Amino acid sequence: MTEDGNIIKNAILIEEPDGYTNLFSNYPNSLLSMYLFLTGDRNSLSAWSPNENPLMIILMIIFSFVVVVYLMNLFIGLLNMAIEADNNRASYLAQKALILREIELFYLFPHQRRWKTWFPDIIYYYADVDKLTKVN
Repeated sequence: MTEDGNIIKNAILIEEPDGYTNLFSNYPNSLLSMYLFLTGDRNSLSAWSPNENPLMIILMIIFSFVVVVYLMNLFIGLLNMAIEADNNRASYLAQKALILREIELFYLFPHQRRWKTWFPDIIYYYADVDKLTKVN
């Protein structure tokens, strides 16, 4: 509408931004808005005033940090269980090698240690490539 009261055909409504419509009007609100947007809250770009809801903002920030600490603790626990399972297998194989060495040295007669069927000169071992890449 013009000053003399006439209506313009292609008129559009432009609202002056304020603290409710533009969360980037000051620096603390823009930081809060970007933090909420990065945490997945798409409503952080809509019209609301952070100054009227300080408790909600504090609770959201505390909740996000508590969840991060909890998830990190969970992932560390899962990683610890995986490492422990791998160490159990390695310690089992090391113990088995020690027992076999002890049997070969102390419980076999000298003529049994010279048997080629039990102790061949060359041992052929087939290593599966997929298992080797998993170990390394």
